[in-house]
Amino acid sequence: MSGANGSSTWRNWAGNITARPTREVSPASAAELADAVRRAAEDGLTVKAVGTGHSFTAAAATDGVLIRPDLLTGIRELDRAAMTVTVEAGTPLKRLNAALAREGLSLTNMGDIMEQTVAGATSTGTHGTGRDSASIAAQIKGLELVTADGSLLTCSEKENPEVFAAARIGLGALGVVTAITFAVEPVFLLTAREEPMAFDKVTADFDELFTENEHFEFYWFPHTGNCNTKRNNRSAGPAAPPGRLSGWIEDEFMSNGLFQVVCSLGRAVPATIPSIAKVSSRALSARTYTDIPYKVFTSPRRVRFVEMEYALPREAVIGALREVKALVERSPLRVSFPVEVRTAPADDIALSTASGRETAYIAVHMYKGTPYQAYFTAVERIMTAHAGRPHWGKVHTRDAAYFAEVYPRFAEFTALRDRLDPERRFGNAYLRRILGD
Repeated sequence: MSGANGSSTWRNWAGNITARPTREVSPASAAELADAVRRAAEDGLTVKAVGTGHSFTAAAATDGVLIRPDLLTGIRELDRAAMTVTVEAGTPLKRLNAALAREGLSLTNMGDIMEQTVAGATSTGTHGTGRDSASIAAQIKGLELVTADGSLLTCSEKENPEVFAAARIGLGALGVVTAITFAVEPVFLLTAREEPMAFDKVTADFDELFTENEHFEFYWFPHTGNCNTKRNNRSAGPAAPPGRLSGWIEDEFMSNGLFQVVCSLGRAVPATIPSIAKVSSRALSARTYTDIPYKVFTSPRRVRFVEMEYALPREAVIGALREVKALVERSPLRVSFPVEVRTAPADDIALSTASGRETAYIAVHMYKGTPYQAYFTAVERIMTAHAGRPHWGKVHTRDAAYFAEVYPRFAEFTALRDRLDPERRFGNAYLRRILGD
């Protein structure tokens, strides 16, 4: 059993959350993990598993036992008859995507980065955009978790279905996930069409753009009337990836290198942001390329930021976005990061942001180290007026009383938590705030 005592500090990706656990453990199997949970109980310590720290909330922070997932990785089983893949919880999405592609398989949909572990991404409700599919958790067919008493629970629609219904997005509150079974399909090609479009046109045509495309999203550049739209649709091929140079210019130089410089300048001299935004939002050119899904859905994100994202009923999103635009225009705020709009179909997971309703998302970002409270607070006020549901892994100020109002099945989740973890072995300050005690 590899266990490290001593309190080294844990930090998340954005650097806005730190924690000092009493000890860290890197179990190499579900049995070792269960043993670590039992030992923590004997010592009266709480337990939290971390992923890659891509959440902006303190969801994984603990002063008890920190479970590191580094050794719980790899594909456990590939079932071509059932078209499922079972992976260890600590497997990074990029490793899963590459391994599936080698086998001629793919997930149906995914978010826009793939650094996260499969358990971290699904437990917080990570999603991409899609008319018919969006969240990664909605593609889960089965999962295995270690509960507070150290037992290993296997869940699916047939086995422990009430746990399965909730644990796909479990926030780390019901137990530590040790393995996940995803539905997969034969690998396919997506044609991506990226195109600048005026804010007024995108917002006027939003319903049409959503209906006509399998995956539609757009970014609005604050202080401008400019947007960039992205449409991803299945394609018969042939594959035509972006050229090396043009791909590097778009994905590395403009999205990471130049953007880093622009953000640093904006942080130092906020007054420059509106004029930079006008130039940079016009510098985008249209491009079309075709590739396998993970190469189209995901892109590297090296510029560090802090993010808040709210899920709204889809019919409310354009009105809310117009309110955000009006807010930025009438305030002294200077925002260098684009505002992102994506969609998801309704699903049946208790605490999914798309639970029981057709959904659209508005995400706002601020460059790391820039004061974000004024902007996020003002945007959050707009979102909560529309019964918005914040992403569990992104900055928000909501609590259990609010969630009981916006999630019809909130009480079902908390009752299950009371049953599985009555002593709050997996509790922390964040869970106390969002789930109550």
